[in-house]
Amino acid sequence: MKRKLPPAAWILIAMVVGIILGYMIYTSFPDKKTAAQIAGYVSIVSDVFLRLIKMLIGPLVFSTLVVGIAHMGDAASVGRVFGKAIGWFITASLISLILGLFLANLLRPGENLGLPLPDIGASANLATSKFTLKDFVSHLVPKSFAEAMANNEILQIVVFSMFFGIALSALGEKAKTLVAAIDELSHAMLKITGYVMKLAPLAVMAAMAATVAVNGLEILLKFAVFMGDFYIGLILLWAVLIFAGFVFLGPRVFKLLVLIKEAFLLSFATASSEAAYPKILDALDRFGVKRKISAFVMPMGYSFNLDGSMMYCTFAVLFIAQAYNIHLPIGTQITMLLILMLTSKGMAGVPRASLVVIAATLNQFNIPEAGLLLILGVDTFLDMGRSATNAVGNSVATAVVARWEGELLPEAEAEAHARTLDTAVTPAAAHA
Repeated sequence: MKRKLPPAAWILIAMVVGIILGYMIYTSFPDKKTAAQIAGYVSIVSDVFLRLIKMLIGPLVFSTLVVGIAHMGDAASVGRVFGKAIGWFITASLISLILGLFLANLLRPGENLGLPLPDIGASANLATSKFTLKDFVSHLVPKSFAEAMANNEILQIVVFSMFFGIALSALGEKAKTLVAAIDELSHAMLKITGYVMKLAPLAVMAAMAATVAVNGLEILLKFAVFMGDFYIGLILLWAVLIFAGFVFLGPRVFKLLVLIKEAFLLSFATASSEAAYPKILDALDRFGVKRKISAFVMPMGYSFNLDGSMMYCTFAVLFIAQAYNIHLPIGTQITMLLILMLTSKGMAGVPRASLVVIAATLNQFNIPEAGLLLILGVDTFLDMGRSATNAVGNSVATAVVARWEGELLPEAEAEAHARTLDTAVTPAAAHA
């Protein structure tokens, strides 16, 4: 019997092939405009894949969350899980921001840059007015559920689903048929997800090829110090997250890391945490997290628990300040950290959200917004690390909350449950 390559291996192979293909385009077409046009065609596959994922996210979050809350019981149980999840998210965000601040002050990547600085009057053309606390709070509640689904507003879908799930729970037997129908919807969405995920290696190859075709690999050498320092920070953040997971889950946290490796690589290669959402949900099922917890905590994490993005915010702001030789006293830095803590929440729904948050912060502290132009060229490569870190952070957070709630299956039961999931997939695969 031939041994099949695991999906994670296919994604790694696709990344390498994509880099080679992208570099061939970059060297064959020195004109950046032509290379960008070719890259646009190459990226069609990855664009379609990400659109398919976005197509699934809304119905998947709604159906799994409603069923999870309906099975959770009363509103008090929902409130308790919500409180524990938010507590974890705020702590993780604070640690991520502080780590970015500490490393930027220690490593000082913006000093002696050796690169021409953009003119102070230049603009990065990013809408910064979106990020105010008032707008965020009013944006929490959807004007229309259909609009929230159409715009893929995860946080708004979560708010509506919470009300809907609690109502179904309160109705008890009367809502039994509706709960069963929504449960069937969640299974149908997961089945479609399985089909979409078969495109993942092709999408990864296209995404990597398009990125390298436009930017080349030389740009990584120009920003080697900045990128190297940032990835050192990410590795430290991964270590902190894994240690926190170890404190609450014990050595079992390493089993979780093995299960999410495919989701990690997928979010890294596509620079999108959303792309990994269905895979993380499946990995948490196999780890033993009951769906009523993972379906509730994961969507919240996508708005409140973006650890990699949070660290990048403080790191990039200080990098730009250092590049322009602007000294920020420690008191100002702490104020900046607290403002970022508030303004960065809910950033998941905005394209290139980290850059938008950073642009808003630069304006508030009179640091030239033009500094963003310094990092725009390598932002995609940085976004890969941010997205993968967000995936790790949300996985650990969900598993820990499940453990706190007593909704994490013992290891032996989790393995047995994973085998049942495999046997549910195998017959279909055998006929393919």
